[in-house]
Amino acid sequence: MVLEKDRVETLRWRKGRLEMIDQRILPARFRYLAYHGARGVAEGIRSMVVRGAPAIGVAAAYGVALEAIFLIRREKNRARFAARLQKGIGVLAQSRPTAVNLFWALDRMRRLWEKNSARKLPALARILLREAHRIREEDVRINRVMGRHGARLLKSGMRVLTHCNAGALATAGHGTALGVFRSAVAQGKKISVVADETRPFLQGARLTAWEMVQEGIPVTLITDNMAGHLMSCGEIDAVVVGTDRVAANGDVANKIGTYMVAVLARRHGIPFYVACPVSTVDVHLPHGRGIPIEERKPDEVTGFANIRWAPRGVRVRNPAFDVTPYRLVTGLITEEGVFVPGTKKFLRWIDDLKKKRKLI
Repeated sequence: MVLEKDRVETLRWRKGRLEMIDQRILPARFRYLAYHGARGVAEGIRSMVVRGAPAIGVAAAYGVALEAIFLIRREKNRARFAARLQKGIGVLAQSRPTAVNLFWALDRMRRLWEKNSARKLPALARILLREAHRIREEDVRINRVMGRHGARLLKSGMRVLTHCNAGALATAGHGTALGVFRSAVAQGKKISVVADETRPFLQGARLTAWEMVQEGIPVTLITDNMAGHLMSCGEIDAVVVGTDRVAANGDVANKIGTYMVAVLARRHGIPFYVACPVSTVDVHLPHGRGIPIEERKPDEVTGFANIRWAPRGVRVRNPAFDVTPYRLVTGLITEEGVFVPGTKKFLRWIDDLKKKRKLI
């Protein structure tokens, strides 16, 4: 299956509903699923129809708008409307715990609702929907700016390793880590991508490889335990990954296995970059030990796509994320520039973010 370049919309608004690509079945099948309210969107996030911190945030914003649209058709009492909308926001907040963009988007939608709470309910629903559209458009624009910043770090001929999927499928478009690759190629640089398969959900094998093939960017797929070998053979020049949450000291939470890649990169003197929008920086948390790590169902580890390979009765651990200490991060690539955790420039930037979010 080959789609026209730039035609893939991870999330789209069609005929009064939110449609999201079902990423659980890519690349074998391509389909959109439609959503009409907060509970449905929350389940889409929880079951990984949509995944990736920026995309989750956008989906959550639409979930709030959809819930408001749903309620105005059934609830004319303002107090009951408010109570039920708050309940819908709560359902969305419980969908996945690690990606901070989820809570950032819900807080933004809640504050807008509170600011316009005196408006007539139909007008309020329209305001919330416009804000969801705005969040989606901002994400694409931010990713493109971030991509240009990150592309400057890559030289033509580089072989770049990435873990999980931080592409257009993890955002509203263009991508974070893969957005850096797209921007580098757009600048005329010849780069090639090495994609970890990313067990157990295979986001690298299914999604990153698929995105790169769609755009004709050379990509080589490896299993997660091959990265160290390739680094030792001099076949990796840089690592670029995404993240679901960045602590105030620069610690980053990303898909499980990222910490292992960062340790290997440091051992072999390979730069390890993290691409993320500023909304992913959680200035409330001083360090990564406070980041909640989602533990997912055992059946993601014991098999895949209705095929089981592990014996019944075996104990399973399935943390979905790990935390990479800031000392292993060469630089954070954001829409505001590239920041090196631990430096004076980084600390000033974090202080500025705290002031903007009124934490100082």
